[in-house]
Amino acid sequence: MDSIAFHDLRKLSPAQRAALLERTEADLSTYMRDVEPIIAAVRQQGDAALIDCAQRFDGVTLDTLKVSAEAIGAAEKELDVRLVEAIKLSVEQVRRFHEAQMPEELWLSERTPGAMIGDRWTPIDSVACYVPRGKGFFPSSAIMTAVPAKVAGARRVIIVTPPGPDGTADAATRFIASLIGIDDIYLCGGAQAVAAVAFGTETVPSCAKIVGPGSPWLSAARQMLSSRIDPGSPAGPSELIVYADNTVPAELAALDLLVESEHGPDSSAFLVTADPDVARAAAAAIPGLWGKMGEYRAGFSRAVLGGNKGGIVLAPSIEAAFDFINDYAAEHLVVLSTAAFDLLPLIRNAGEILLGPHSAIPIANFVLGPSHVLPTGGRAATASPLSVFDFLKRSSIAYVSRAAYEWLAPAARAFAHYEGFRAHENAVSEIREEILSRASGCKSVTKT
Repeated sequence: MDSIAFHDLRKLSPAQRAALLERTEADLSTYMRDVEPIIAAVRQQGDAALIDCAQRFDGVTLDTLKVSAEAIGAAEKELDVRLVEAIKLSVEQVRRFHEAQMPEELWLSERTPGAMIGDRWTPIDSVACYVPRGKGFFPSSAIMTAVPAKVAGARRVIIVTPPGPDGTADAATRFIASLIGIDDIYLCGGAQAVAAVAFGTETVPSCAKIVGPGSPWLSAARQMLSSRIDPGSPAGPSELIVYADNTVPAELAALDLLVESEHGPDSSAFLVTADPDVARAAAAAIPGLWGKMGEYRAGFSRAVLGGNKGGIVLAPSIEAAFDFINDYAAEHLVVLSTAAFDLLPLIRNAGEILLGPHSAIPIANFVLGPSHVLPTGGRAATASPLSVFDFLKRSSIAYVSRAAYEWLAPAARAFAHYEGFRAHENAVSEIREEILSRASGCKSVTKT
């Protein structure tokens, strides 16, 4: 008999409630022990270690780590025309969203009379976009990472992905690369991919940053190598909260709840409601929906919804429901209510918020526009979805006129004196005035 975990917030102790908030990736210590020798091998042996990892972990003997231009160019012919059109639609939607997200390259404002202050945005030099393929093929991750990187103007964008049984990247990932102008795809996955782009090998270039979702082993490697490469926004195992009230069919809540729970047994998925009837009806609908999924994915979903990382949470009130939702800070939050916009002010923490009965997760994940690479592990309380800002950095720009200098320098000098920085103090003292007064008599030099 199928069993769905049921959690009544009124009956849970503080410790039990806290346990519901824990994620499978919360403790990476075991994974770190596993990946430490992999990282060391890649650092010391380069390509040879990556080829060995492909044999050990992927069961593939590789002659080369780089996907050929011919394989990238031929990818479209390997795909069903419906998927080709879906990829084109997704790329265009994601591109348009992120183009609209781009900030003004430079802004300056005279907030202080005689002083111009502002920001200048510039792209990062290089980024590796990780495309996972452990429990299936996930080429949409290439779109959701590489398109924002290209829109932001990152100078070098590469894709790293585990090799498939045929010894290359899957056809959809190759086609996406050709469509968005990426020539470099490298066949390495997991911790070894992070090490490869952190240190560089004979074939794989080192990069300033790595982005994209992946396994706990990938997360552990990113954490261990964070002093060597920017590990990007955290994106671990999938997690979802569906909030539902009685204004929509409870079966719809059950349907959406299964979406993220089918990713794997390390996923998390909860239906949160303050209505006992909704809880009961949704629980009754889930087994029938499992029967329409296929046993492989249904097995993952059963493990998640029947364990301590998923199921149905019954709250004593709407306010208590959203207190739990905010404490959880889920990657995905679906709000199934005809009054979804009225509930929006109650939400503080979530990677993405999908409002209303038609805002289906697959639409948001694949073709709506925003990236589906979202903060996991409760980090949505402080972190944001992947966007063009992950591939941009901001420099403060300032210009101070003589008049503004004369007004601000005494205050700056007082701070420097109090903090004991003599050179700081001298830099805004009469010494500066003497240097500038001597220079005022010199002729300016103009290059021709």
